[in-house]
Amino acid sequence: MKKILIANRGEIARRVIHSAHRMGIETVAVYSDPDANALHVGEATQAVALGGAASADTYLRIDKLLAAARATGADAVHPGYGFLSENADFAQAVVDAGLTWIGPPPTAIRALGSKAGAKALAAARGVPCLPGYAGDDQSDERFAAEAMRIGTPLMVKAVAGGGGRGMRLVTDLAQLPAALASARSEALAGFGCGDLLIERALLQPRHVEVQVLADAHGACIHLGERDCSVQRRHQKIIEESPSPAVDAALRERMGACAVALAQAAGYVGAGTVEFLLDGAEFFLMEMNTRLQVEHPVTEALTGLDLVEWQIRVARGEPLPLTQDQVQLQGHAIEVRLGAEDAHFRPHTGRVLQFSAPPATAFERAAPGALRFDHALEEGAEVTPHYDALLGKLIVHAPTRADAIAALVRALHSTRVLGLPTNRAFLAACLQHPVFASGQALVPFLAEHAADLQNLLLKQELLALIPSALEAVFASNPAQSLPCALARPLRLRHQGQVHALAVRELGDRRLQVELAGVEPVTLQLPQRGVHCVAVDPRRWHWQAGGVDGWVEDASWEPAARADAAGGATELRAPFNGKVVALPVAAGQALSAGDTVVVIESMKLEHSLASPAAATVAELLVDPGQQVSPGQVLARFAPATQGTPA
Repeated sequence: MKKILIANRGEIARRVIHSAHRMGIETVAVYSDPDANALHVGEATQAVALGGAASADTYLRIDKLLAAARATGADAVHPGYGFLSENADFAQAVVDAGLTWIGPPPTAIRALGSKAGAKALAAARGVPCLPGYAGDDQSDERFAAEAMRIGTPLMVKAVAGGGGRGMRLVTDLAQLPAALASARSEALAGFGCGDLLIERALLQPRHVEVQVLADAHGACIHLGERDCSVQRRHQKIIEESPSPAVDAALRERMGACAVALAQAAGYVGAGTVEFLLDGAEFFLMEMNTRLQVEHPVTEALTGLDLVEWQIRVARGEPLPLTQDQVQLQGHAIEVRLGAEDAHFRPHTGRVLQFSAPPATAFERAAPGALRFDHALEEGAEVTPHYDALLGKLIVHAPTRADAIAALVRALHSTRVLGLPTNRAFLAACLQHPVFASGQALVPFLAEHAADLQNLLLKQELLALIPSALEAVFASNPAQSLPCALARPLRLRHQGQVHALAVRELGDRRLQVELAGVEPVTLQLPQRGVHCVAVDPRRWHWQAGGVDGWVEDASWEPAARADAAGGATELRAPFNGKVVALPVAAGQALSAGDTVVVIESMKLEHSLASPAAATVAELLVDPGQQVSPGQVLARFAPATQGTPA
């Protein structure tokens, strides 16, 4: 194996490049038009343009990927994760082209790629599965009969795909027809297959997965478990190993089941078997036939480079360890840094400032140190075409408490300005007493997200005035000489306008008066506050573990500014493309009526009228790209006609 084509992008492409180059193997990067200047493109030995922007035109095009391999003389393909990594047809096409596929055999991918098929294989090997139905008869009548047998609560799941799409919880059998219809529709749109299964639902489980590694000589071992219970919308955001709920005996039982399933499918390479853990009982969810996003957690505990061993196994080498030789040292936690707001809505935009604490990248960090796998740099563009994942911060420490503390410090000192991220939310999750005590289950965020968001809002409000003034006066510096006149300033934060009077005292000192609060004096610049102008009157700031956005509303008419854009304006909450305008100028609206539909990160979001009103003006058109804070529509009071 002399040259590997990496059929992926972003941080996982950089991750594979790192290990391949360390092994003396050349690499080929492929890239879409938006990724032409991405880091993985410059770091590979060679790079090939795929032409186009959307995934369907680039990273999902088997013909283009194989053409790039032929053109560059690559003799192997690594799929990373996502895109075509679990596509048996792609794996077979690579093999048929005479190239080495760095992944499991196509037959194993097919056997395990269907949740129904994997469960049948598991049951034959004695791997525990939840009671359910995954048969060929997909009629609603059959599902209704099986649901009566299984009982509620039950989960409806798409047989193909993952990521939470095509999943519906049914707590009453009367909900089943609607759940089947919506899950089937979502599965068809997302995976091209509307087949479903149903199974008994566990309402308070943990999500615990086992890493397996198998070679082509019949050996298969497991490398311990990862606890991935902290999720939003069935998407993991925090992963750790070992699980706070798994002891040595349970680890051995789960590991033995994971190995049995892998061997039953003729598995070769790195893979992950996912379980739901309920007390001391565990049940198979599925097997992911690829490298996981969270693989660095296992690398930290074992000292192994899983990408290196994917490559070695693919070229026929035996595993480096027997099961008895696997040793798990310390505790590791990973968080997924994403471009999303506090309500988990994905965002696009440009990274205007970026800096991170000292860290290694793509290799095991020393105990207590930070590893940061990412594809971030100042000027990097987060587009709507791909996943909103920006990177992963991983800490390996002697104890779980040490790992939590170190990861919180790392998040607080990571600066990403220009678009919303979940940086502060992740730190708040890590410090929540339920997570800190090791008691977080899958419903953790469903139960505690609102409290965490309220906590973050309170922290923003405490830091708002000094941080906002740092942002405003960074672009219009305070004078060195005093000024007797106070400057009126209206700042909009989270829809609320705060009226201030700011007097410049000289030497970049400000006296700030807020109604009902004693005047305070600030010295600029303030240590630990970082800010960037997103547009001439809008700023993004960070102060330690707090993130905030502020607008200067001083030049707006007072009535509009005081309305906070609520009753008079509708603003875009994030970047995206307008896909529908279901209203027209002059139309009367009730509170909650949809005004604009925006698509961002492949998801559609309906933006509603905040109150009864009349549409005075629509300021965007279908197909138009919009940015956060952009005014989309203006309203008149409901009792008033459209202004002339």
